[in-house]
Amino acid sequence: MKLMNATKKMELNVTGMHCASCATLLTRVLERTPGVKKANVNLATRRASVEVESATEEQLIKAIESKGYGATKAEAGGNHDHTGMDHEGHFKKLLVLAIVLSVPAFLIGMLFMKDGLLFTGTELSYAPWLLFLLATPVQFVAGWPFYHGAWKALRHGTSNMDTLIALGTSVAYAYSVYVVLAGKEGQYFEVAAILITLVLLGKWLEARATQKTSAAIQSLMNLAPTMATIIRGKKELKVAVDDVKVGDLCKVRPGEKVPVDGIVIEGYSAIDESMVTGESMPVGKKKGDAVIGATINTTGSFIMRATKVGTDTTLAKIINLIYEAQGRKAPIQRFADIISSYFVPAVLVIALLTFGIWYFIAGGSLEFSIISAVAVLVIACPCALGLATPTAIMVGTGKGAQSGILIKGGDALETLGGVTHVVFDKTGTITKGKPEVTDIVVLGKASEKEVIRLAASLEHHSEHPLAQAILAKAKLLHIPLAKASSFKALAGKGVEAKIGGARIRLGSPRWLNLRNAKVEELERQGKTVVALAKGTTVVGVIAVADTLRESAPLTINQLHAMGIQTHLLTGDNRRTADAIAKQAGIKHVIAEVHPDQKSAQIELLKKDGRVLMVGDGINDAPALATADVGIAMGSGTDVAMETGSVVLMRNDTLDVARAIRLSRLTMSKIRQNMFWALIYNILGIPIAAGLLYPFTGWLLSPAIAGGAMALSSVSVVTNSLLLKRKSLEVLGKKK
Repeated sequence: MKLMNATKKMELNVTGMHCASCATLLTRVLERTPGVKKANVNLATRRASVEVESATEEQLIKAIESKGYGATKAEAGGNHDHTGMDHEGHFKKLLVLAIVLSVPAFLIGMLFMKDGLLFTGTELSYAPWLLFLLATPVQFVAGWPFYHGAWKALRHGTSNMDTLIALGTSVAYAYSVYVVLAGKEGQYFEVAAILITLVLLGKWLEARATQKTSAAIQSLMNLAPTMATIIRGKKELKVAVDDVKVGDLCKVRPGEKVPVDGIVIEGYSAIDESMVTGESMPVGKKKGDAVIGATINTTGSFIMRATKVGTDTTLAKIINLIYEAQGRKAPIQRFADIISSYFVPAVLVIALLTFGIWYFIAGGSLEFSIISAVAVLVIACPCALGLATPTAIMVGTGKGAQSGILIKGGDALETLGGVTHVVFDKTGTITKGKPEVTDIVVLGKASEKEVIRLAASLEHHSEHPLAQAILAKAKLLHIPLAKASSFKALAGKGVEAKIGGARIRLGSPRWLNLRNAKVEELERQGKTVVALAKGTTVVGVIAVADTLRESAPLTINQLHAMGIQTHLLTGDNRRTADAIAKQAGIKHVIAEVHPDQKSAQIELLKKDGRVLMVGDGINDAPALATADVGIAMGSGTDVAMETGSVVLMRNDTLDVARAIRLSRLTMSKIRQNMFWALIYNILGIPIAAGLLYPFTGWLLSPAIAGGAMALSSVSVVTNSLLLKRKSLEVLGKKK
């Protein structure tokens, strides 16, 4: 039997990219590297995510460097490069140089040359040579990134946006040099210089905008504390967080950040976890409770034991999940990739045809034919199309993370919006997963407090969930317990003991021969009922149930408003399942299903549409994996982060509806972006080619084409950023 090679994921920071084509080129390079199963390079995050079977990190870095780019190892969840800022700064420097030189060139060409649009009547005889001196640094220094990118693409046997810019401006520049040296008129130095300046302006604005799309990650990274107070012997020492080890005892004072993940071993406090879970109210923490690194201690001091440090902390894992999510392509991105791969070669052909038709067939001048071809090359750059999907996905996943909704990739984000069925697990998902006392029925002269006091005193040492629910109720009501003696547990019946000299029994109503309408009504509601007897007289009844989450009915109402069918899938008995479903408003119930049968039920539903499964991330893994998309409720637990395509950090069922709305909003932005990017090219190329010139006299100059191209890319990114302003509330109520 041949064993399959195990795959592992590697993350690399990539430098030197400046357009979507760079990312596409490097993705191909990595995927063709021996030992690589799958690769994706993300322009906005400047990261490469590579699934390898046998390739080493050194081989991947070498493959990237062979194409003229740089690469370094990226630690999972942390230590990420801020190359987006370097990217923006690099273009800013080139843009400043280009503006300083091209603006004077533009003014000279427009005002002091005979063919200038705003000729002043004063011609400068040395203007062509002055324009040559001003335009040359712009062409070959400020415009160097485009030559570099075009050369790298050519070496790889492909073409990209840089190819169009480098070729278009070079033709205009070379023609201008020829004109000046030949002593003729009709140079285009200022046009080539302004064109490069406009494209650089677009690139700089694009870099700034895409940098903003990473704001969610950057804000999370900024949350990480730098120092911690650890206890060594009887001394308290201030150390760097990176020096904290698993097992160290850390003291956290009011106002300080929790240094790493851990367990409270002494003290009590309330902790603001909003930056990680999105939960607005501080959460009380006592001995034995887990705390999350980077959350803020608001009140008391406590001592904790470190359980996870470095890249194992919850914050680091969240950051890594977001990075991976923003790097994974949505299926709709493949459409843009396919178009882009054919687009540039097609544009080159159209530009050649434009020149050939105008010059050889229509009898146009050499100058007119060249400028028309250059305009086609410039206006057709597919940058806007390449940015349409990844920028929207970055904003969408970032917005989700800030709301406690971790979406693990563009594929999951796209699938979410199209679900037609949402299937909920019962225990721990629709319900709280923790039994509570729901009803206390007094029979005879006893009071509610007396019934709970006697029942809790009997159950004082029991670990049974029912016993824990009764004890929790007694603690909530501040009822002191009595001492019980002669304790007996009777299998299948209940327990009995002596309290204050009286024989007290607590167990099933049938054991105590209790039959009444109230007990039957409580059992019909799916609640577990126990009766309490003092001597031979039944004095009270207690009902215990795993109660519905407060947000569940509103969640179901919102899903129905979105046109989605809801289902409850549980291994519990039909009566209990029906009762819970009725309380929540769920229309369809699938009960008494064993865990290994849940996947089969999901498969049946998938025949009728797209299925979303919502579970607690522990015992629902097969069903979550079988569904088109799985949502794990887990408050940031390790299991929840590893299970399902979406993790709800706040354990709030309303976030299911919010996640679906976020998907629909994001996909709407992607479609808008792609529509405008394609329409822009479909309309722009014929105008640039001079199709309307014979009828209207309209001809698009390369400078205007360059400005329009730059504007299209910026408009796509800006449209994606508008997603941040959208509310995730389905029924209009803001959080």
